[in-house]
Amino acid sequence: MASRISCIFSTMLLAAASGSAHADFTDGKLPDGAYHCEVYLLGMFLSLGDITVKGNVYSGPVSFGTARQGYNYQMDANGEITWLGPLGGYTTGGNSISLTQATLDGQISPSFDIIMKQPDGAFTASTCTKR
Repeated sequence: MASRISCIFSTMLLAAASGSAHADFTDGKLPDGAYHCEVYLLGMFLSLGDITVKGNVYSGPVSFGTARQGYNYQMDANGEITWLGPLGGYTTGGNSISLTQATLDGQISPSFDIIMKQPDGAFTASTCTKR
């Protein structure tokens, strides 16, 4: 009986923890601000510019100056982001976005990882963290 209660309690804790992990995704938006994107390549971090988010609109990435135009994005309850417009070098030259996954843990800065598929079939991952 004690092991059954322990099992039920453990299941309830797991459900509570997983529910709170996605609590910030319910509104379908990233926190507003500039997200600095970089990739780890050849033993060093390379800057890919900043993506600016305001509401359900993003612009960039840009390294210098400001982006010319904003585009909409969507984020589902699991934190997967769909970009509804171009995304700089991530979507040019035969590159495409394979997946973008947001991380909105309360203890750390909000961020998202972009997995880009290159024309040769290779994948590159970059992380964009809110400044």
